[in-house]
Amino acid sequence: MDFKDYYKTLGVARDANQDEIKRVYRRLARKYHPDVSKEANAEEKFKEVQEAYEVLKDPEKRAAYDQLGSNYRPGQDFRPPPNWGTGFEFSGSAGGNEDGGFSDFFSSLFGERSPFGQRQGRGRGFATAGEDHVAKIQIALEDAFRGGSQTIEISSPQVSDDGHVSVHARQLKVTIPAGVTEGQRIRLAGQGSPGMGGGPKGDLYLEVSFRPNPLFEVNGRDVTLTLPIAPWEAALGATVQTPTLGGTVDLRIPAGAKAGQKMRLKGRGLPGNPAGDQYVMLKIVLPPNDSPQAQALYEQMKRDLDFDPRAELEHVK
Repeated sequence: MDFKDYYKTLGVARDANQDEIKRVYRRLARKYHPDVSKEANAEEKFKEVQEAYEVLKDPEKRAAYDQLGSNYRPGQDFRPPPNWGTGFEFSGSAGGNEDGGFSDFFSSLFGERSPFGQRQGRGRGFATAGEDHVAKIQIALEDAFRGGSQTIEISSPQVSDDGHVSVHARQLKVTIPAGVTEGQRIRLAGQGSPGMGGGPKGDLYLEVSFRPNPLFEVNGRDVTLTLPIAPWEAALGATVQTPTLGGTVDLRIPAGAKAGQKMRLKGRGLPGNPAGDQYVMLKIVLPPNDSPQAQALYEQMKRDLDFDPRAELEHVK
């Protein structure tokens, strides 16, 4: 999938204001409208113009696109970075976001599964509540385990009086509930858009994701740790200190343990009702052959042990 330069599609500068973008779009839409245009590939060009305008007319989409697009060139192979919308605040839109038959590039950034496709909506009326906002945030897995207050920063686009789009950051103090899981939303009442006709402000929903953790993989409330053990610990059994989210515990390795074997620490995952578990996957690590003593031990095992690691292959036909 190629990166699309929407500014190039419309033929406007990246600092063009919103009025200029609207004016250029209207001219191009008339030029390429398939009902009246005699231009070659008019229908295809009309769709390209429509797609570009769908992004650049919306200050939120435009600001997010600008932030992401600063690292790409037109036609460059593109895949949305993981959690690309993290820290960016999007306003609500009743009924969600429609792809509108646009390109895969558009859908990957602004389709139903994107941050823009998961907006919240409010009812209509004379006294109307303000739109809800959504922002993705990343927290440490340890913070999800313990919970507590922390200050986060999110970015919000704003349109100036002369029609230019800029991004402004705001800081919020957030209480992270212990046991929060990925994809769960934290509601901050009254932190969305102002209401109309005396209606209340909308809310801000923070969608949680976890930063990559060097030790643990997460699946819901369960966590998995790969635990390196020595060959003699696997063969003879041992008690090994093992990290968990709540601190180090002693784990009994049974004699004859195998590489890839999983052991369960009940209730040692993320808190909840019920709490998640921690799974420990055993990884047997060989000592390096980096000294005469180590080499002599390996030679002795080769001579004295009746061991064929490929014995089972003889029975496979």
